[in-house]
Amino acid sequence: MNGLFAAGGGMILVPLLTGATDLEAEQVFPASVSIILPICIVTLLLSAPESGLPIETALPYLLGSIPGGLLAGFLDRKIPVKWLHRGLGILILWGGVRYLC
Repeated sequence: MNGLFAAGGGMILVPLLTGATDLEAEQVFPASVSIILPICIVTLLLSAPESGLPIETALPYLLGSIPGGLLAGFLDRKIPVKWLHRGLGILILWGGVRYLC
């Protein structure tokens, strides 16, 4: 479920929130993050003890996500929603092509 609604939540959750709720387009992305974050935290807490948390492997990505998150927060209202949807679509297509090849 984490892959569908959390870590990969943009692929399912954003279109679902867009079509199934009366949220404004500008509210869909923050709403999806508010749903994704707790799911990821619960998944981490449940899976880390069994599989071991490879913090040394994850650390570079965690450190990179901090400035990325800050930048996204500052640019949030400056990028039109239409471009966010297009960017998400391009990333989904790119990921699908990479997965198939």
